[in-house]
Amino acid sequence: MRLVEMQHLGTMGTMKIVLVRPNYKSHIITPPLGLGYLASFLKSHGIEAKIFDGLKENARPDELAARIVAERADAVGITCLTAFYNEAIELSARLKQAGQRVIIGGIHPTFLPHQTLKDSGCDYVVAGEGELALLALVQAGFVNSGIPGVYSLRDLPDSDTPFRKAQPVTNLDDLPFPDWEQIDPRTYPKAPHGAIVRNYPIGVVTTTRGCPCTCTFCASPRFYDRTIRFRSPANVLAEIRHLVDTFGVREIHFEDDNLTLKREHIESLCRMILDSGLNISWACPNGVRADRIDEPLVQMMKLSGCYYFAFGIESANQGILDNIRKHERIEDIQRSIDIAAGAGISCQGFFIFGLPGETPTTIDETIQFAKTSKLGRAQFLILDVLPGSELWSTLQGQFAPNWSKNSFKEPEWLPQGLTREYLLKSQSRAFREFYLKSPRRILALARSIRPTQLKYLLRRLLDYRILHG
Repeated sequence: MRLVEMQHLGTMGTMKIVLVRPNYKSHIITPPLGLGYLASFLKSHGIEAKIFDGLKENARPDELAARIVAERADAVGITCLTAFYNEAIELSARLKQAGQRVIIGGIHPTFLPHQTLKDSGCDYVVAGEGELALLALVQAGFVNSGIPGVYSLRDLPDSDTPFRKAQPVTNLDDLPFPDWEQIDPRTYPKAPHGAIVRNYPIGVVTTTRGCPCTCTFCASPRFYDRTIRFRSPANVLAEIRHLVDTFGVREIHFEDDNLTLKREHIESLCRMILDSGLNISWACPNGVRADRIDEPLVQMMKLSGCYYFAFGIESANQGILDNIRKHERIEDIQRSIDIAAGAGISCQGFFIFGLPGETPTTIDETIQFAKTSKLGRAQFLILDVLPGSELWSTLQGQFAPNWSKNSFKEPEWLPQGLTREYLLKSQSRAFREFYLKSPRRILALARSIRPTQLKYLLRRLLDYRILHG
């Protein structure tokens, strides 16, 4: 460590870290749980942690950088997803120009650490889950002596240098709850995941980390090494009670990769919510697997307050589902939609256009399936080839990554026989045919929309070109 750094650390006393989410184009604006967990974990070890949410504040890059520098922190940690990679590296560059120490973490730098270091000029990247690695780096005075998952350009001089991810927290109950005081759910705009919800304020909760599935378009399996860890239902319920009692939360959104993966986990959680007497509604806007749903479970979920969840359907063509190793059958998906709708639970379907094997015929199959199903909502996305996904590896050399594109709204890789223009028009057509040609769906949505949500819903209509094209 340089002498000036040693003097700085010695005079600062308590270490201070700023954690930041950059501003970027998004119509989903919810509390950043990852930063919330990092902040509370650092605080539990005597380290001051301040969160800046540029997305919530709609902060310009220069404004955000100036406010961060004014904190005179020992380091700044920037969270980074592929959807806002450019914004993360721009913020890092501004902070480095101001003489700030910068660390970048998240899924994108986990799989492209060397490029992230080069593009951003940051001091370190953290590959994998951040709590233990960031704590170790801070406690070491920002000198990396082989901390798993922590890398500088000196550690990764080229993109072929092997690296490993940070050590994860084994027992999730050991983690303190996210720093809800800094990501107060009452302060977030009415732009939730799922767009239209029943009650505000909304508390965003995860009960698990990881996913053992093998979907080739998703980075989660490799990020978590195809494992899953569960919080105890009692620990989850304690957080829900904290959100209700302290922040007046009236609705919970479970953002797990798959809340229903282990039946005893979701059943126990439902029973505890029922026994607690908490009067809350809840939803799963991030999606559940259709093959993990049956009528008794859906009835229990509804009884405990669930009114809406999404299915990750992806395509209505069985060949495409097999190509992406979804390991689900169209008939099972249809059955699960019918079960949920029959129980009075609103369902949304997530679909992806442009997967391997996609043709005009398979796109028509998917649109027709969505229109004729009992889905109340549908989201039609265009494939993002994400770093860390299996497709990122298998499609290398067949496309040029475009970090500036609108995520899930513009293609970068094209299946044989399809054009960019066709995919864009198919996405817009799917939305129009699903919603505008169904009076039942239009009326149901109209009854649910609140005036305060209108500007965010209009933004969605424009982003997905539903009003034209």
